[in-house]
Amino acid sequence: MTDVTIKRALLSVSDKSGMVELGKALAARNVELVSTGGTAKALRDVGLAVKDISELTGFPEMMDGRVKTLHPKVHGGLLAVRDNAEHAQAMTDHAIGAIDLVVVNLYPFEATVMRGAERDEIIENIDIGGPSMVRSSAKNHQYVTIVTDPADYETLLGELDRGNGATTLDFRKKMAAKAFAATAAYDSMISQWFAFADQGQMFPGMLAVNGKAPTVLRYGENPHQQAALYTPVGPHGRGIAQAEQLQGKELSYNNYNDADAALELCAEFRVGDPAVVIVKHANPCGVAQAGSMREAWEAALQCDSVSAFGGIVAVNRELDGATAEAIAQIFTEVVIAPSVSDEAREVFAAKKNLRLLTVGELPDPRRGGLAVKPITGGLLVQTRDNGAISEADLKVVTERAPTEQELKDCFFAWAVARHVKSNAIVYAKDGATAGIGAGQMNRRDSSRIAAMKAAEAAEKYEWAQPKTVGSAVASDAFFPFADGLLAAAEAGATAVIQPGGSIRDDEVIEAANKAGLAMVFTGMRHFRH
Repeated sequence: MTDVTIKRALLSVSDKSGMVELGKALAARNVELVSTGGTAKALRDVGLAVKDISELTGFPEMMDGRVKTLHPKVHGGLLAVRDNAEHAQAMTDHAIGAIDLVVVNLYPFEATVMRGAERDEIIENIDIGGPSMVRSSAKNHQYVTIVTDPADYETLLGELDRGNGATTLDFRKKMAAKAFAATAAYDSMISQWFAFADQGQMFPGMLAVNGKAPTVLRYGENPHQQAALYTPVGPHGRGIAQAEQLQGKELSYNNYNDADAALELCAEFRVGDPAVVIVKHANPCGVAQAGSMREAWEAALQCDSVSAFGGIVAVNRELDGATAEAIAQIFTEVVIAPSVSDEAREVFAAKKNLRLLTVGELPDPRRGGLAVKPITGGLLVQTRDNGAISEADLKVVTERAPTEQELKDCFFAWAVARHVKSNAIVYAKDGATAGIGAGQMNRRDSSRIAAMKAAEAAEKYEWAQPKTVGSAVASDAFFPFADGLLAAAEAGATAVIQPGGSIRDDEVIEAANKAGLAMVFTGMRHFRH
């Protein structure tokens, strides 16, 4: 059986957008309408003839609507294999009529959770009859058409027009696949709420991972890879996936990855002076905070102007025209801001390929949640790295304590280092990065690379000395040997912030004292692989 003529439709929706128009269109095609509760009322209010589900089943809706469609005369009409003689006889014996089209969408569980409803109301918004009808219809797509998304109503009507009132098997297959995805996502939302919010289980026995509304990207990290962006089903905050793109080419996989890294780091500076973050290949290459955004941009760029070419820029407040003009002087892939002034938009309008994104409020860097990483044969899952330290958490381990300015530089360097790929070394001075060493196999090389970049910057800008001189240096994990710390001292750093905890801490502390460094331990590391 290929084409199925739609003679009877069962309509039962929570989201009634487009339902009246659909009901009218089906009625005009002489389709019998069967419906429930509020959907039936909405259709009757515009003069359509509708049969109540209770007329079909012979039972009234009961228990506050919990029981209305869970009945053999509904599911028999959905599940019957119509060219099976035994099934056909059962339909005749029990007066079960075939249902050709089912249009269902489910109770608003996600919206109920998102608005902070009480537990009892959340439970009442777990749909039972709806998913059952969806699954019965989708399973029997050989004979039944299932539609779960109001966005598909026009597609359905177009299908009926082309088929003279019938749907094709290919169409029903497509709708069935979408229907099973909808119920899977719905159940996933419910299971996540029960596990995380209701039961407080960080790692439940079965982890449901889902996403919706894919944006198919041009390719993945490389042209031979395919890629798409999914957004989570269920409660989630705003981030780079929800950003509004004001101009520019479509975002690539790498653009999203790098832009997310830039936004996450920029969120560390949600409050305080204007801040600018420049990221290249998911690693910061310059970060600064200053009295004006233009000044912050200049200081961030000076840290590593070579790497900034073709980079991603994020700012912590509305992007102004003067800063936009400065950014536009170099090739930039993506610019991200909470908002963008009219002057800045006008500047970037000349850069047709530059992607300009607004995100509204920056995300909370200390928010909770899980981070998921696929490995061969499984998923690694951990809580987000949202750990934080205060001055009270620091332990001064050297003979000399850091000065007030050194302490400020330490905290700035520490905020950046947690977003640099390990092994990470960050030099900072006066609210700006002076040198960044990322992703090396040993910490000494990271120290040296960061110092080398600072020396190159000093030569380019004709400074008397690199900005690592008199800087604070942050290490994302402990120094396992004194060599990395000594490399930082050679670069001119005067203060060090690091987690501590190495079996050679005493050796490292002794080296710091000999070099006249002030060093504090945080007791917390921030590996980022």
